[in-house]
Amino acid sequence: MTSAQEEAYLEFVAGRAKALYRSAYALAAGDTHLAEDLVQETLSRLYVHWSRVARADSPAAYAQTVLVRTFLSMRRRRSTGERPTGNIPDSPQAGPDAALRITLLDALGQLPPRDRAVMLLRYWEGHTIEETAKMLRLSNGAVRSQGTRALGRLRALLGDSLSDLVPR
Repeated sequence: MTSAQEEAYLEFVAGRAKALYRSAYALAAGDTHLAEDLVQETLSRLYVHWSRVARADSPAAYAQTVLVRTFLSMRRRRSTGERPTGNIPDSPQAGPDAALRITLLDALGQLPPRDRAVMLLRYWEGHTIEETAKMLRLSNGAVRSQGTRALGRLRALLGDSLSDLVPR
């Protein structure tokens, strides 16, 4: 990689790392360590193929696709069957929606990995059905049906009213 390519890569990472981490955190259902691993693996894959990534129509979308595919492939590996127990030392940031955010992330964590990926791309990241289908290598219909099924599961977990989730 030339110094100009490396500089372009570092600039891209500086601009997109936080957004990638937010997506990874949602995919990992609040597991900060897994989210960090996902971002690190994604960025290393982007570095190896940077000349191709830089020529893409949207390097940010390319990176998002790599992140989601990395997550799905990590979920298929047997070695990721470990689950932490006890209290998690990381505490959430205080804010007006912290409780709601934690509740939503917990509910997302109870969805199967592919449903979680569809929910993240469609509703958290705001991608279209077509973009989501392309990123996940699914048909548009599969994205619609998985999204509908995942929303139904979330409603069953969270209830029908948003006011039930917000502390009074």
